[in-house]
Amino acid sequence: MDYFHRKNGELFCEDMKVSDIVRRYRTPLYIYSLKTQVHHFEVTSRAFRDIPHLICYAAKANSNIAFLKTAALYGAGADVVSGGELQLALKAGIRGERIVFSGVGKEDSEIELALKSGILFICAESLPELERIEAVARKLKIPAPVAVRVNPDIDPETHPYIATGLKKTKFGMAEKEAKKAYVFCQGKKWLNPVGISMHIGSQVEKVRPYYAAASKIIGLYKKLRKQSINLKYIDIGGGWAAHFERKNKLPHPDDYVSALYDLLKELPVTVIAEPGRSIIANAGILVTRVIDIKKSEIKRFCVVDAGMNDFIRPALYGAVHRIEPVGLKPGSKTTYDVVGPVCESSDFLGKGLRLPRVKRGDLLALFTAGAYGWSMSSNYNSRPRTAEIAVAGKRCFMIRRRETAADLLRGQSVKGIDRKLIEGLK
Repeated sequence: MDYFHRKNGELFCEDMKVSDIVRRYRTPLYIYSLKTQVHHFEVTSRAFRDIPHLICYAAKANSNIAFLKTAALYGAGADVVSGGELQLALKAGIRGERIVFSGVGKEDSEIELALKSGILFICAESLPELERIEAVARKLKIPAPVAVRVNPDIDPETHPYIATGLKKTKFGMAEKEAKKAYVFCQGKKWLNPVGISMHIGSQVEKVRPYYAAASKIIGLYKKLRKQSINLKYIDIGGGWAAHFERKNKLPHPDDYVSALYDLLKELPVTVIAEPGRSIIANAGILVTRVIDIKKSEIKRFCVVDAGMNDFIRPALYGAVHRIEPVGLKPGSKTTYDVVGPVCESSDFLGKGLRLPRVKRGDLLALFTAGAYGWSMSSNYNSRPRTAEIAVAGKRCFMIRRRETAADLLRGQSVKGIDRKLIEGLK
């Protein structure tokens, strides 16, 4: 569900014509519907029915402070994976007790920030990490609330680069090691085991692997209770699918939660969910302008002003996104590869796309771009990153300005590099 629609062939974001927004802010341009984000929070929360729960928006999907602020005002929390995301969430108004800190490789300084911020819990990924958390907590004299991330060794049947619940990945602990971790916590004054966590991957398009993984960690939770290790939280992770096509029949939040409902409803816990993509992906589009139409002996290329530095998912994952002209016109269709200006053969947004004939200056919209779009963008080829615009009804807000050449230069220095130095290196 999203609030992008057409009137007389023209694409609208809520009540604003996309071409009017582009006329004001130029391309490439990310445009988001705040109503879509709020709607997805509503749908996700309702899915839990009477189960006590907390929605912790996965900031990594899109950590723009405007979306974290929306999460805060809705009453959601945040799942963060870095000190930077933690600081953004706090700045946006999300209270520490509604934040969980996940991810491999937390620095001691990040653990210290998390403890000082009074977050709900830190997800420990290994015994050595637990030892470091305990050492930091002891130094600060702040008890550390922790959850152990369990790797259930379940294939989420998604792209291998975004599968995180298999034993061959770097994430979490096997059940045997997780049991040792809880025993370790019991003997430590400055560790407070409060939860158990899992996350099997991103864009999980089937309920079955999700149910299998949750069954494993709920089974471990029950075993721990018999050993008088009473946890307050079961974190079922995120990874819920976003709908990349309007016609595809992927699970909705209610499908994932309903599958787990009977497993969770009688447990004396609060359930944590960490959706990111399913909240924000369909809330955003990337609008790009056609620079040229280039024909080779075997292909027709639509060269646009957005590249893999702006949106890397097709190059990185082979992701397929719907691309349409902003202004649809009747007529025959032609097959194009939509490619960007970056100097890589992998710089494409879509291949073999059947589109109405397009020409220089036309606008194209790439859909389902709200998640892992701007947040994974870069300055590769020294390209300034795009602006981001949020729409609410008939109003729009610049939530991130477009970068300039001055931004590219900021932080760099040529101090000390002079002709004498170079002559001495010959």
